[in-house]
Amino acid sequence: MLSFCSNKYKILLILSFIAILFPNQLLAGSGNPDDISWLFLIIGLLGGLALFLYGIEKMSEGMKKSAGNHMRSLLAALTKNRLIALFAGAFVTMVIQSSSATTVMLVSFVQAGLMSFVQTLGVILGADIGTTVTAQLIAFKLTDYALLMVAIGFAMRMFGQSTDTRNAGEIILGFGILFYGMKLMSDSMRPLRDFQAVIDLMKGLEHPLPGILAGMLFTAIIQSSSAFTGVVIVMAQQGLITLDAGIPLIFGGNIGTCVTAGLASIGTSREAKRVACAHVIFKVAGVLLFIFWIPEFADLIRNLAVRFESGIARQIANAHTIFNVGIGLVFLPFTGFFATLILKIIPVKEERRDQFKMVTLHLDESCLSTPALAIDLARAEISRMAKLIHRMMRAIIIPFMSDEQWIDKEKVGPVEAELLVQEIPRKDEFFPKLSLMEGIDMREEKIDFLEEKIKDYLIRVSRRELSDDQTVEIYGMMSIIADLESVSDIIHRNMVPLVAKKEALDKDFSLEGKEELMIYHEKVCSQIRLLEQAFAEMDLIKAKQIMETERIYLDLELQYRVKHLERILHEHEEAIKTHEVHVELMDLMKQIVVYSSNIAKIFHDACVPGK
Repeated sequence: MLSFCSNKYKILLILSFIAILFPNQLLAGSGNPDDISWLFLIIGLLGGLALFLYGIEKMSEGMKKSAGNHMRSLLAALTKNRLIALFAGAFVTMVIQSSSATTVMLVSFVQAGLMSFVQTLGVILGADIGTTVTAQLIAFKLTDYALLMVAIGFAMRMFGQSTDTRNAGEIILGFGILFYGMKLMSDSMRPLRDFQAVIDLMKGLEHPLPGILAGMLFTAIIQSSSAFTGVVIVMAQQGLITLDAGIPLIFGGNIGTCVTAGLASIGTSREAKRVACAHVIFKVAGVLLFIFWIPEFADLIRNLAVRFESGIARQIANAHTIFNVGIGLVFLPFTGFFATLILKIIPVKEERRDQFKMVTLHLDESCLSTPALAIDLARAEISRMAKLIHRMMRAIIIPFMSDEQWIDKEKVGPVEAELLVQEIPRKDEFFPKLSLMEGIDMREEKIDFLEEKIKDYLIRVSRRELSDDQTVEIYGMMSIIADLESVSDIIHRNMVPLVAKKEALDKDFSLEGKEELMIYHEKVCSQIRLLEQAFAEMDLIKAKQIMETERIYLDLELQYRVKHLERILHEHEEAIKTHEVHVELMDLMKQIVVYSSNIAKIFHDACVPGK
């Protein structure tokens, strides 16, 4: 098991093995501190916590595999309304078992430009609700059946025939490990029930401020509000804390979970910082809303407990749920107000980014553990590759179509000729400091850089446990980035040298030939633009449109080739002189049409499950 767990858990898991090997030492002792085996008590607590965290991780992995692709469609729907965003945030957090991880992802998405800051507010409120599901599950006293769940989950994981069965087995295995970790923590704490110093300490936590501070500190250290809630529930099961002490601890845990998102926002864009700020404001404002009537809130929870015959552990889980659902419903209608407030705290400021620096805008390391989301980020970066190629394609046609040496000054007049010369684009459309050719060179370098980075990112994603559809998708994307790089090579290595070849001629294209080249060039640009949109929006309809128009554009190229040959047969001087450049340029654009269709087909087939 150690070889498959995260490095941060390995030391704690070793302690858990020691605790399992020496259960009697954990239970030894009474209320007398001299009789308590403090070493084994600490080992049991830390080891149990490690198993608890590892169980959450395993359960989360199984749920990601089962529901990961559904997260993708939910996140795509976030633009619709705040209520959908609330439910999407709750669902995603329930799957990945961490509101901090959800917020870190939101920081990544905003940084990458996949979402706006305002869109994230409803998701953040939903994420806080999603964490309560774990608390409700662990409030069930299932520790006696923990090893049975481990056995069942392990059997399903090892011997299951279908992917769904193996994923379900991983979820059950995670549950079993989680509850066994709770059992170790519970057994370790049992000797403390009669230890007066601990009893006095826990009574002190009934005062809101110490309880909130303790919850904040512990959650910030372990970076998991779900794990902290589990510890509080275990203490409640052992009778170490009351509901009045548990509520401030839960409040503190909710604030402490903001630390991870805050750390993730360091060094990111201002919009990403606003996401982390929103998380903190929602949590702190929610605690301030509840803190002044904790006794009344506790009475409400107890009244519900009487009706449903719930113990202290369940009451604490209910308090956690009601608190997060409450602030979600109360704050959701006011997300516009909170957005305005946060924009005042972190105002809009033009951020200067070095446009010539080789960087990835969408790839994020923190999303590697969630393959469905990591694949989406890689797709967004591929869309960026297509955008760069589109800009290269728009620029490359200009030197062929607008050359001042072919302006007939006698026909148009000297003044008009000078105006036409001034209108000829000599600079890059987006970076005026660069010439057209320098802009093409710069984008070619960026595309080579992105191909390498995306390929490396996808390889690391492929090392995770993936579904069959995700594996097909990743290998399809690797093929796509190779084809996109080939398209950029056609422009840079083949079309650019043709410019010099064309300028060396003493004739321009015929008017008919020019028109045909311009029309076909526009068709090629349209294909690349559709590719960019298909990747950005995961739009299979646009991909199909590219595939369907390939034959039309190939037939159009053939028609234009025949017309060009007819002009040569009729001894059209301009057509004869420019024949080689004309035919080669048209052929290169036809190759790009074929590449575009092939890319669209790979994308379409990889995104259709079971294809």
